[in-house]
Amino acid sequence: MDQNTKQAKQKWAERHRNRARMLISCPDQPGIVAAVSQFLYEQGANIVQSDQYTMDPQGGMFFIRIEFDLPDLEKQEAELRQKFAGISEKFGMNWELFRAAQKKRLAIFVSKEDHCLLELLWQWQAGDLHADIAMVISNHPDLKPVADSFGIPYFHIPVTADTKREAEQRQLELLDGKVDTVILARYMQIISPYFIEHYRNRIINIHHSFLPAFVGGKPYAQAYNRGVKIIGATAHYVTEELDGGPIIEQDVQRVSHRDNVDDLKRIGRHIERIVLARAVSWHIDDRIIVHQNKTVVFA
Repeated sequence: MDQNTKQAKQKWAERHRNRARMLISCPDQPGIVAAVSQFLYEQGANIVQSDQYTMDPQGGMFFIRIEFDLPDLEKQEAELRQKFAGISEKFGMNWELFRAAQKKRLAIFVSKEDHCLLELLWQWQAGDLHADIAMVISNHPDLKPVADSFGIPYFHIPVTADTKREAEQRQLELLDGKVDTVILARYMQIISPYFIEHYRNRIINIHHSFLPAFVGGKPYAQAYNRGVKIIGATAHYVTEELDGGPIIEQDVQRVSHRDNVDDLKRIGRHIERIVLARAVSWHIDDRIIVHQNKTVVFA
């Protein structure tokens, strides 16, 4: 990491030392914004950004993300949470409070393709991805040199149909206490419900199609066989339903009858890396609220 990048990261850390983010969802009703704003004012906080959304204004749900600065935030956090409990009960809120300086700790799962992994590592190295990458885990040894070049620990854990449960247990042991978010950067294995339960709404997958089209394996071949004119990629949270979790981000590109399966894969790799990087960035910046099987993204 060069000196300019180190200085940029240090400046970011100092600027966000006393910054926090609140994510709130609750039944829509009058007075929510006023109550939250007044509460933060009374604690001595300064709101620097506020975004809100109402899903179905007639008796629907209300979502808000508030970013604020509060002197000595780390010392005041516990008391802040305790005091806000009364407001959350009054409005029936689901809410979370995050300190911006407390970076998310990521584990990146990969198989053999490197493009999504490299995009995340490049952005992290450049200081554009404000997270700590704790490790890379793979069911193949192929990408160890990539992780080594960035100084990231790499763990090779083979997976077969007979050893899947043991492999996931080993993975969970490695993650325990070191990681709070798992990124599947073209990790070509289905994640079991047992694993998902440990990281509910904290596992992000990149699927190489514009979901809900072409779920499962070999989506580019499926797309080619259907003669599609648009291909895409989808980043989503992982649930027990294969490629059916809450969608975070998607993008597409036009193709034609002249493009074969290899062309589609080549074009798709670029879309995949950008879509996944956006989704990861929004997650670590606490910009996503999951509601049922949808997301509200304050991008």
